[in-house]
Amino acid sequence: MKEHVRPLPTYLVQRYLGWKATTYAENRSWYKRLAEDGQRPRAMIISCCDSRVHVTSLFGADSGEFFSHRNIANLVPKFNPDGDHHGTSAAVEYAVKALKVSHLIVLGHSQCGGVAGCHAMCTGHAPELEEKTSFVGTWLNLLRPGYEHVKELPEAEQVAALEKQAVMISLENLMTFPFVQAALEEGDMTLHGLWHDIGSGGLSQLNPATGEFEPI
Repeated sequence: MKEHVRPLPTYLVQRYLGWKATTYAENRSWYKRLAEDGQRPRAMIISCCDSRVHVTSLFGADSGEFFSHRNIANLVPKFNPDGDHHGTSAAVEYAVKALKVSHLIVLGHSQCGGVAGCHAMCTGHAPELEEKTSFVGTWLNLLRPGYEHVKELPEAEQVAALEKQAVMISLENLMTFPFVQAALEEGDMTLHGLWHDIGSGGLSQLNPATGEFEPI
């Protein structure tokens, strides 16, 4: 391991030093309070790993506001104590049971490479993702049921529709967690589904009555 670990690139060191000298220095008491009092985020956001999805910028959030979890294609597995997808499940459990967040948000986005990969798998164009050794392919299998809802659409519309299916499937799967369902039924928490258009900067939210995403 030693021969492969290196110091940070200079540009990252410079950015950190700039942050420490400005943002941190100007808000030192706030960061001290966060450290001493612990976190009390009002919302958890489950979003994609995509570097273009900048959740804190999107909502103008400060440190301590969001409990964030990111994974390929912003997916949530079904509740399954004996399953293999424990990273996301553990984050959800901690947010709901320990942090007691008031809002649980799933945020999808346009031009999602993970969703495109799932579409390619479902249409037989990504055999490499169907290999048992592919962690990405195994993870994207969570989205396969969504393809059944979009496969009759014109081909040019399928991937974008599948991006929104990723949000809807994740919301449905969240409802299989007993502690999520309990928090919802007791009125302690609400669920939200969002889809972000990177190019236009648009944000749409799922209308549960219609099943459609409507611009905010």
